[in-house]
Amino acid sequence: MRPGWAMIPGLSLQTLLLLFCTGTLADTVYHDFNITWVRAGPSGYERPMIGINGQWPVPVIHVDLGDRVIINVYNQLGNQSTSLHYHGLFMNTTSYMDGAAGTSQCEIAPGASLTYDFTVQQPGTYWYHSHVKTQYPDGLRGAFVVNDPQSPHRDSYDEELVLTISDWYNVEMEILLNQFDAAGQGMHEPIPDANLLNDTINTQVMVQADTTYLIRLINVGAIVGQYFWIEDHEMSVVEVDGVYTQQADKTMIYLGAGQRCSFLVKTKADISKNYPIVASLDAASFMGRRQFAQQNVTGWLVYDQEQSLPAASDAGAYALISDMDLKPYDMEPLFKDPSNIINLNLTMRTLADGMHHWLLNGAGYELPTIPAFYQALSSGSAAINPSTYGNLTNAFILDHNEVVEVVIYNGMSGRHPFHSHGHNFQIVSQSAPRAGYITSDEMVNMNLPLSPIRRDTVVVESGGHVVLRFRADNPGTWIFHCHMEWHSHSGLVATMIEAPLKLQEQLSIAGLPLDHLAACAAAGVSVVDGHAIDNSKTGDITDDVNSSEFESENAEDYAEGESFISNAKNFFRQNMYYTGLAILFLFCTVLTAIVGYRYWPRITATVSQSTKYKYMPLQDLASQENVQPPARERYQT
Repeated sequence: MRPGWAMIPGLSLQTLLLLFCTGTLADTVYHDFNITWVRAGPSGYERPMIGINGQWPVPVIHVDLGDRVIINVYNQLGNQSTSLHYHGLFMNTTSYMDGAAGTSQCEIAPGASLTYDFTVQQPGTYWYHSHVKTQYPDGLRGAFVVNDPQSPHRDSYDEELVLTISDWYNVEMEILLNQFDAAGQGMHEPIPDANLLNDTINTQVMVQADTTYLIRLINVGAIVGQYFWIEDHEMSVVEVDGVYTQQADKTMIYLGAGQRCSFLVKTKADISKNYPIVASLDAASFMGRRQFAQQNVTGWLVYDQEQSLPAASDAGAYALISDMDLKPYDMEPLFKDPSNIINLNLTMRTLADGMHHWLLNGAGYELPTIPAFYQALSSGSAAINPSTYGNLTNAFILDHNEVVEVVIYNGMSGRHPFHSHGHNFQIVSQSAPRAGYITSDEMVNMNLPLSPIRRDTVVVESGGHVVLRFRADNPGTWIFHCHMEWHSHSGLVATMIEAPLKLQEQLSIAGLPLDHLAACAAAGVSVVDGHAIDNSKTGDITDDVNSSEFESENAEDYAEGESFISNAKNFFRQNMYYTGLAILFLFCTVLTAIVGYRYWPRITATVSQSTKYKYMPLQDLASQENVQPPARERYQT
């Protein structure tokens, strides 16, 4: 047994027992990531990209279950902040390592650095990517694979491959984002210029005859879902989003942005032919049908390099999208009797800023200046009040270990992949398109699956709904959002504040890694006496209420159930220091007025009768009070 392996922070008892019983020794995996601009042209059009250590594509991270991972990130972009989110990893007990800027950490400013240090407790297929604005489609995204020596499918394959699929833009995201905002957002999402398979348009996958491969497929795209197939080969799904499944045979697979799938494919004994691998962009990802410059990308399963690379055949009808036919391998039973039911109605509306915002329950979203994680740790008992996290963060408070049900209704056309940080969820119901909203009475009368499949990203059909359940057993602040980057930017984000008082028992701001606090300081957020303070404002952490030009339009939504008196009490309680100063100033002002009123006649009489003193005119000190001379003059003698 390797010394010290049992002291890895965040390693659960279940993982420890697994490692002990299987004889697997946990390791520590180190990476130094210098995030810089590079130039590359995966679609045939060269442009600036975000790479790691001067290279693009960025590296695939391979670890074993139970490993400790330490990634030192240095932001050398010069003109943009960044972060790294580890998509699908729960970050149990280390939620501040989740990488979602504005929720679990501050942005890593240009020239700053930050270390991610966590233990991997989940096997399967994941990926890592920037979680600042719409940055990751500029190239800062890569696969993260967790090998499991005890996988239930370990004896079913001989070799393993990783494939990524991705829509692609030939223009940097910052430019497209400005155009999107200038056009009023809404249905003006930029259409991708190309489609990539393994970050190229002509990938070749070398295979051996009569061999079974485990292929890990990841949609790392910005917005568009994808259909995927290999001609004349059947695929058997064995894992989705890090959850082992019972084998399910497919001829076509669909992945929304952010989703993953692992499948087995058996190669043929005959090597006289190569076979197309096809990924096809889903036009139904948008409101209204859109035309792609390049909808399909074709690669090849290459048996023999001497043979030709044939063109792909017409796929015909695309497969229906449903996760309901998948069964988890462990057959985890349905979570029953949810005590917290969250309804999220997805709509779009033009707000006071003139833009067509995507909304949840009629409310927009604005990224808080101070991360919700720091707010939860700083606000004491007020941490269970959603208003603590700002009026535009769509905050929901979850009690520790309660069963939570999330019902999403997509009232618009176009499919939406919703992703949960910190959890996967049971998919209790996933409707067909245009099925409408599901009522509580309909839920009671439904034949719910006994062992629903679990994912961390689910596709909600146009005009349809999904019903999700999970247990709130991971204290932290987790966002739940549409993984279409333009929609997340435009408002399809909620914040799950999970067991904040339990979180305060486990952690404090002062106990966070110093480099995380330094990154916050570089981003304009500092910590004083255990409270995070936005240096651009005068209040402490609870004073940050996310002002917005369209806040007034949604005021009725936010004010529901809140009285003026309770809001005033909250304000004064959460701003006691500044309230005290204001009261002291008011007291001194009133006292001065009283003294002046009572004794002023006597003072003036004394002055007028006195011939002993001569008074010079008073200088107007107030006008000079805050004036400082230039540095060179200040120190002249």
